[in-house]
Parts: sequence; C-alpha cells; structure tokens
Amino acid sequence: MKITQKSLYLILSICFSWAINGQYIQVNDTYTAQQLVQNVLVGNSPCANVSNFSVSGDAFSGIQNSYGYFNAGTSNFPFSEGIVLSTGKATSAIGPNSSILSQGGTSWLGDSDLELALGVSNSINATSLEFDFIPITNKISFDYIFSSEQYLLNASSNQCNYTDGFAFLLKPIDNSTPYQNLAIVPGTTIPVKINTVRGTGSICPPANQSYFDAFNGTNHPTNFNGQTVIMKAEANVIPGTPYHIKLVIADQGNNLYDSAIFLGANSFSIGANLGSDKLIATNNPICEGETYDLNATQTGNYSYKWFKNNSEILGQTNPIYTVNDSGIYKVEITLIGTTCVASDEVTIEYSSKPSLTNARLIQCDDDNDGIATFDLTKVNSIITGNNTQLSSVVYFENSNDINPILNPRSFRNTSTNTVYGRVSNSFGCVAFATINLQISNQVIGTQNPILKCDGDGNIDGFTMFNLNSDATPQIISGLPTGLVVEYYLTNNDALIQQNPLPNNYTNIIVNEQIIFVRIVNGPDCYGITPIKLKVTAFSPANFDDETVYICNGTPTRIGVSNIFSSYLWSNGDITNYTSISTAGNYTVTASNAIGCQATKKFIAVNSGTATITSVDIVDFSGSENSILINYTGIGVYEFSIDGIHYQNSPRFYNVAEGSYLIYIRDINGCGFPTPLKIFVLDYPRFFTPNGDSFNDFWTIKNSAKYPNMLIYIYNRYGKLITQVNSKGSGWDGNLNGQTLPADDYWFSIIINNDRIIKGHFALLR
Repeated sequence: MKITQKSLYLILSICFSWAINGQYIQVNDTYTAQQLVQNVLVGNSPCANVSNFSVSGDAFSGIQNSYGYFNAGTSNFPFSEGIVLSTGKATSAIGPNSSILSQGGTSWLGDSDLELALGVSNSINATSLEFDFIPITNKISFDYIFSSEQYLLNASSNQCNYTDGFAFLLKPIDNSTPYQNLAIVPGTTIPVKINTVRGTGSICPPANQSYFDAFNGTNHPTNFNGQTVIMKAEANVIPGTPYHIKLVIADQGNNLYDSAIFLGANSFSIGANLGSDKLIATNNPICEGETYDLNATQTGNYSYKWFKNNSEILGQTNPIYTVNDSGIYKVEITLIGTTCVASDEVTIEYSSKPSLTNARLIQCDDDNDGIATFDLTKVNSIITGNNTQLSSVVYFENSNDINPILNPRSFRNTSTNTVYGRVSNSFGCVAFATINLQISNQVIGTQNPILKCDGDGNIDGFTMFNLNSDATPQIISGLPTGLVVEYYLTNNDALIQQNPLPNNYTNIIVNEQIIFVRIVNGPDCYGITPIKLKVTAFSPANFDDETVYICNGTPTRIGVSNIFSSYLWSNGDITNYTSISTAGNYTVTASNAIGCQATKKFIAVNSGTATITSVDIVDFSGSENSILINYTGIGVYEFSIDGIHYQNSPRFYNVAEGSYLIYIRDINGCGFPTPLKIFVLDYPRFFTPNGDSFNDFWTIKNSAKYPNMLIYIYNRYGKLITQVNSKGSGWDGNLNGQTLPADDYWFSIIINNDRIIKGHFALLR
C-alpha cells in the first residue's frame, strides 16, 4: 500500500554523532521516541493518528543509546532508511562485520511482555519502542528485518538453539486481552527467531529458508553475522479503536551475541490493502476467462476512486471492483471530511488456459456387446502434447467437473462413449479435452502354432521364445503397417493391457501353451487373437561331451551318426565326421528336418607312449625295499612290476628280493614301451645248515647277475672267516672243514667296486 501525503521531515539542528562510511549503514542514536515514530516510521502521514510515544533501552553511560535512526548511505542495505532497535549500542550496528557484538551489562534488564509473548524467561538487555494509534482503516502493516550475531556460520552443535527474541506486540487500549505478536513466520503462529528462520550452510538445521537472507561476510553494511529478508508484520484492526503497539527486542539467557531489528521508514501503513500482486512470475496470475474482485471495503464514511494503468475508471466508486483483464489497478480511499487519502495498487496478470488436444480411444470388444474396458491414461500424452509443465489428466464422465473417474486405467463405457480430461497449468488454470471411446471390430485370422526347438540344454518341454522375432512377423503379415504387437498370458490381461509378457518368454505349460496377442495402433486396440507356443524336442543319442585322444600326433577321426539333415563342424567340415591331429575342442552341430539343432563337443587331448629313463632301486633293506620308475611322456600312465597289477604311482614299496619286469601303459590307449627287467637284492637274516636241504646255505640270490660282486663273512670279533663266490651256492657254515657254532655273523658286500652293503645274520643249529 502507498500513502499519498506531503511528507514533512523534521530537520534536526541537534548536534549528534554520525558514524559515516559510504559502503555501510549510518546510524544517529539521538532521535526521540516521537521523532522515530512520527518522522521515520509513519512519516507524518495525515492518515496516522499516533501519540503517547516512549522508548527504553540502555544509554551506555549517558553517551550512546541502543536505538536510533539509520540510513543506508550508499550501501546496498535493503531499507534506504528507518529505525534500529538493538540489544547493544545502536551505532555498533554499522558495518563492516568485523567483530562479535556482545554489548550491554547485566544491570540492563529484560522485558516481561516479551517473555510472556514468546514463552521464554531470563531475557536481558531489552530495547522497546511504544506508541498509541487510532486506525482509520481495518488493517495495519509495517516492514522489518531481523539481524543477529547468533547467525553463526561456523557454529558448534550446542549453539544451534541460541536465539534472542523480539516481538511486535499489539492490543486495544483499555482491553484486558493479551498482546498479539505480529512478528511471526507468514502463514503460521511461529515467532521469528534464530532457530525458526535460518538458511543452509552451517551445522545448524535450516528452517523457513525462504525468509532467510544470508550469512554475512566481513564486507557487509551492518556488523551482524546474518539477517532475514524484508518481512511484513500485519494485523486486522477495528477502525476508530485506539491501539497500543510495543516493538521490543532482548537478549535471551545472557547478554552475549547482540541482535537488532531494522524497521523500514514510512512502512507503517494504516490505509488500504488490495492484497498481493497476481503475477505469472510469482505463480499466482488470474486464469483466462475468470474475474477477480479487488476489495477495498473499509468500515466508516469513505469515498472510493478506481484507476487502471494510471487512468481513472470513470463511474467506479464502489469499494469492490471486478477485474476481467490484465493491468495495474489502484484505489484511492478518502475519509470524508478529512485530507487523509489512503491508496494501494496491485498488478493483475492473466494466464491463458492449457492448450489441449481432443483424443480418441479404440478398444477391442471381447463379447461384441459394445462395452469394453478402456485405459484412459493412454491418451494422457496426446491430450497434453507431452507438456511436462501441465498437471496430470483427471477424467470425468460429464463436463460439469463434479465426480472424477476413480479408476481411469479400467473404465467401462456402460453409460457413455464420451469422457472428458481436465488439465491445469502451474497457475491452476483449467481446460478440458474430449475423449471419444470406440469399439474395434477387426478380425485377426487364425494363427499357426509357433514352433520352437527345446534347445536350452534341458529337454523338459520348456524353452524361451523371442516373441518379437518368433511370432510377430507371422501375426502382422498382411495387416496395415505401423501396428505394434503385445503379448499377454490371458485374454482379460490383453483386454485391459495388464501384466504384458516379456519379449524373451519361457512357456509355463509343458510342450504347448496358448497366449494372447493384442495388436495396437498407438493407444488403440486393433485386435486380439490367441496363438499357440509349441516346444518340440530334439535330443539325439550319444551327443554328450566326449573326450578323444591323439596318440603320438597320429591323426584320428571323430564323428556322429549320419541320420541327420545337415552338419556343421567347428572347423568348417559339413559331413558327419572330421579328422583331427591337434588337441582342442571340436563341435559338430546337427540339424533335423524342421531346423532343430543339437551340438556335440569333442575334447581332443594329446597323449602318447611313455619312455622309461631309469629305475631307482632301494634293496638290501627287507620290508623297506622299493622301486621308483623314472619316465617321460605326455600321457597319463599306470605302472606295474609284474604286467598284471597296475597302479597310478611309479613308486613301489615293500618289494621282495627277486627279478621284475617294469611296465608303463597309457590309460588313454596309446600303448606302452618294451618292459625293462630289474633285480631287487637282499640277504637272508638267518640260515640253518643242518643238511635238511632247506636253507642250508647263506647266499645272495641273483648275485650271479653281478659278476663283480665280492662277499666277505666275519665272526663277531671281525675276523674274516670266508669269501663267498657270488656264482656259487653260498656259505655252508663251516670253516676249514670245521662246523662253526650257532652265532651272529657279519658280512660285507662290494658291488661293482663302488657300492658296499654291510650287515649281520644268524647261524642257527
């Protein structure tokens, strides 16, 4: 609202101290309460009947006050001038924001009215400005900014609830009702404080961010850490009724971290109020074809004059004016018998309605009764033209826009073949589109079964169909171009287009299954028909993976039965067999008469005959005798020392004395080398030369195979008794024809001059 007035500002000749810097606000703390209200806040308006002025705070030893007049100077502070009320020195509000303001002593008390209004206690350092006024209209308002050092960008978590308080308290004079606080978050009853209006960027949680301006850096017009945007305090009042208003701020809890209220000059309005502008930019224009009432009605004896785009609307003297097109509208309200003229103006803009396209939906009728189930949402994009700025479409059976269709995805045309779609734009402007519902009578010919080989490696009557490639070409053959085919499990699913089958679909009924095809043309149903999916098995015998062996690099032939229609080998051959000579994997794919395929894999492995390189023999050790066969070869081998019993290991344990033939055979059938004869030697642990022809001689069996073997026998005292001929029958237990007694005797065997075996044995009598 604007007040038409002849502003007369009092030119003060009082000597006062200005703190001046071009980029910061300027503060004069010598104004009286009456000067602050009449000359600054109200501005000597003839419509403002104000009186009974008072201001309280701290005089700071009688030199500086906690209240005063400010102007923006050449800074960018939002108010060009106004009043500042602070919990510290008013002049300390001057920028830059280079220090923390924590001024005011503990003897500077708080305010009980503020505490009662905010539900707090322990306030301190209160500053208040009070006055009485008599409104001539039914609404008052004024603009303010709340600033505080408690807007800490780098706060600790325990500082997030620190909050000074302020209130704009209003009540009728001579009325026992409590004060009404006007300093609230718009649209709520929440008082404006640090923790109810705060932005993001600190550890503290944001609140009502749209009303927070900024956390301040050092170069700011004021010396506070942050502030709100310009906010409006307003209230409904009764014209002619005296009111008292108290503007008060205080620290809460302690006297640290000061705060301040900045009140905009000339913002105290007690005149007309036509409400907010209706603008496209602010998302609240009037909709095309609608009217809007501007209500300036005041209680009392007033005259009204209306203007559009600064031109008077002749003949319009009513308090209510009905707008039907865009423009800047203004009202002047004159209190008859006075020079008080209150005025306000608003800008009204109109938004066009959404531009919509009518649509048609064609659905298939499963029983030819003319009634079908329609999914109305399929024409959403047609109606809106894919304009994402428009609302969702809401459907109605009647154009009177009363009862919406509750389930537009499943609408049955039992009473109408026309429905209506309502759409609104971001401003709430509404338009309707018409949707015509029609029934499709297209006949789709009988479909041949779709045959698919059970070729997934598990012959069970189930396999995956690629519906787009296996079935669609047959279905749309001979139909108009541009049609789309959808697949469903049941006829009802196809009718209402729910639960569509995936393109890669595996039948769920063994061998044969009927599914349903829906042919669509855009959002319309062209026709519905069943189609059979049929799984045919092709599982030839002997097609398991097979390992074959290439012996010693000799080529070998692999193959399958010659009963199939065609063959393709991985090496390019196209007969039922192929020849291979290198290791690797080979596959053959055989096809039957209807094109089903089966693949067999041959795993070719190199193998070959082994070569015996040497034999390690541990003998003369009794049960510890062993044989280790050393060999080379690429095959997998088994080993034997008798040609009958084979084992996987080339090492044989607990081998008795005797002669052996060494055998190595390839388990893959690639043959074996010529057996190698070996001897395992050992000595008798005792002998009994008693003439019974059994064990009468002590000798080394097979020693004749070692012509250079030397055998010496000693008594227990180390005396040489005899040397045994390795080619003879052995020692008979005599020495020089004399029978030696039963005892332990010792021997030493030298083989090939490089191997010596020593031990002892018993002569038993």
